[in-house]
Order: sequence, then C-alpha cells, then structure tokens
Amino acid sequence: MEAQQQDRWATHLARAPWPYAALDVPALRAAGRRARPFRQFVLKVNSRCNLACTYCYIYTMADATWRERPPVMDAATRALTVRRIAEHARRHRLPGVDLVLHGGEPLLTPAAELAELVRRLRQRLPAHCALSVTVQTNATLLTAGRLDALAAAGIRVGVSLDGGPGHNARRVDHAGRPSWPAAARGLRLLSGRPEVFAGLLSVVDLEQDPVETYESLLRFAPPTLDLRLPLANWSSPPPGRRPGRTPYADWLLAVFDHWWGAGRRRTRIRLFEEVIALLFGLPTGTEVLGPAASVTAVVETDGAIELTDALKSAYEGATHTGLHVARDGFDEALDHPGFVARQLGTDALAPVCQACDLVAVCGGGHYVHRFRDGQGFANPSVYCAELDALIRHIAARLHAAVPARPTPQAQPRAGALPC
Repeated sequence: MEAQQQDRWATHLARAPWPYAALDVPALRAAGRRARPFRQFVLKVNSRCNLACTYCYIYTMADATWRERPPVMDAATRALTVRRIAEHARRHRLPGVDLVLHGGEPLLTPAAELAELVRRLRQRLPAHCALSVTVQTNATLLTAGRLDALAAAGIRVGVSLDGGPGHNARRVDHAGRPSWPAAARGLRLLSGRPEVFAGLLSVVDLEQDPVETYESLLRFAPPTLDLRLPLANWSSPPPGRRPGRTPYADWLLAVFDHWWGAGRRRTRIRLFEEVIALLFGLPTGTEVLGPAASVTAVVETDGAIELTDALKSAYEGATHTGLHVARDGFDEALDHPGFVARQLGTDALAPVCQACDLVAVCGGGHYVHRFRDGQGFANPSVYCAELDALIRHIAARLHAAVPARPTPQAQPRAGALPC
C-alpha cells in the first residue's frame, strides 16, 4: 500500500507540478492563509452504472481506478463517512451541509438504503446544521415506489440527460441500445413530483441543434437546467475545437438568446444566471466560473477521500489523496495541495488570467479545464476564448436591458461588467 501511495504521489509530481511541486502549503498556513471547511460531500454509493455513455469521464477517459473499487459502498464505510461528516460539521459549526449521492448510478443501491444513510447523518449532525440531499441519477431506474421512498427521506432527484430522443444518442446501455425510453419514463414520473425534482444536467453536444435540444429538455418542466461544457483540457482538447472559432460559445449563446428573449422564464439556467450574478459582483457557489473557493470533498465506495471526480478526465490517479475515512477526518484533506489549490481564488491562476478584465467573472474557468500534462493546472482554461465570448455577449445584453443609472453607486462593481 505504501509503495502504491508513493507511486501515485510521483504521478502527481510528474503530471501536475502545479500544484504538487510548486505549492508550499505550510508556508501558506504560516502566512495566515486559512482553509475553508467542506460544505458539500459527494458520496459514491455505487461505482458501477447500468449505462455506458460514450463520453463518461469515470469510465472512458484518463482514469480507470473505478476497476479497483468495490461496486457498492458497504454499511461500515457509510457509517464511517457519516461520522466524519458530522465531526467536520461540528468542529466548524457549519450552518448547513449538502450531501450528493452519486455513482456510477446511485439508484443501483436500493432507495431504502440511501434513505437509511440520510437518516443516520441527520441524527449525527449538530442541531444547528441543516442537511440538503440530492441523488444524481440517469433516471432509467426511477419508479413511483423509489420516488416515494426518496421523497419520504427528504432526498431530491437530479437527472443527467442531454435532450430528447434525437439529442441523447451518446447515452446508451452496455449493449449500445438508447437509454432514452427508460429515462423518459422516469422523467415523466419525476416531472409530476416538483417537490422532489432538483433539475437536469446536460452536456453540450455540438452535433445537436442548441435550441431544439433546449426545447426537448423543457418538455419535462425542470426547475433548473445545468448546461456543462464537455470535460476537456489542453492535452485532451474538446471535440470540434478550432483555432479562432468559438463553437461552444456559439451553441450556448443560441440557447441564451432564446431563453433571454422568451416572454417568461420556463426554467432557470444555472450557467447563465451565474454569469449574470458575477457580472454584478454577486457571490456564487459554482466551481466552473468565478473565484469562489471549492468546498467539495468526494468519498469513494471504498472510503477513500478524494478530489472532485471530474479530475478523472485529466490523468490516472488525478483524484487520489491517500486519505481514507477509516484513518482520516476531512480536516486532514484541507491541507492536501489538490484541495488547497482550489481554495486560492485568483492567486491560483496563470498570470495572463490574473491580468484579464474578465477574471472576476470567469475566475479562470473550471479548474479541470486548465490541465496541461507535465505542467498541471496553472493555465488558462482550454475554453478561454469560449468563455470570453459568452461573458461579453451576456454583458452586452445586460447593458442593453438595464437602464443607465444616474449615480456611480448604483452601478455594478467596477470592472465586473465589461463593455
């Protein structure tokens, strides 16, 4: 085990010298740079999936450590994880904790077991700490009975879906059959339970018409829609990327203009609302834009405490910390360079990003998108030009929509709303 830990640390140093070789965590702490406690905990309750989506970052990209994990988080590991979360909440007097039940496909674990995990965590959290719980599923296993059990436990349901039958082609089962019929059945049940429906998460696909994709998702009346750029980096560029062009911004802005110009808001679109908030200098909780510190920890099915699982798109072992709920509390993770780097805000950015007039909005983009093999994460986003076009277009629409203010005090924070 020790040799494996050394090998994985050597991999970090070679593949990502920033932050692993360059970041001096003890010096930062000695200089007064304090850690932000974790507030969101992603539990990988099941490491397997009933689908085989062709772009899945867990199973088809750079990291294959899922093969080493137990398929299911067992009862003992769940109990240890609950204890560690409660300890962290108590030590830092957290007012609230977000729990995300994730996979693989988390509903391969019986809903009753998920409900019991949540019940035990509620029991152990201090009285002042509220608990919000979401399960992120592909919807194919949703039934009326499962929804009843999840609702009774106070668990809301988020669904990953890329659009209607013509837009969901990359989400197939292990035999290559489309997942759409089963996902649509589950979503029809879920759309009738708005108190349980957390929203949809959809990955941008340049091969699909943006407005048609958006309209196909609206058929399920999602309360929120989270549009995500494909996980990519400088060593593994996004599909369709061309120098001098911004196809992902073009795709997103077609949806934005349709959404912005509608007579009424039929759903909230998280990415657009966060850009707007950041343009006005307001805080957001996103990790894909803005300078906010990351406060998310992942616990794998074997109890390993890891970095955000989106890093599995970068290199083998990129999420590895060497920490485990059986030995370590979450406070130990706060001093791991991989976590520290994501709490430094603009200090973690490349000089070109720090000098950019959009840095307060972009924040360097998603940390995962900054990776370049042999350099690490102190780079601009591979989507830099896309984010620039997206933000400036939205800013222009805001300028056109918001009447001029008579006094500077009524304007957005200086530098936050570019012309």
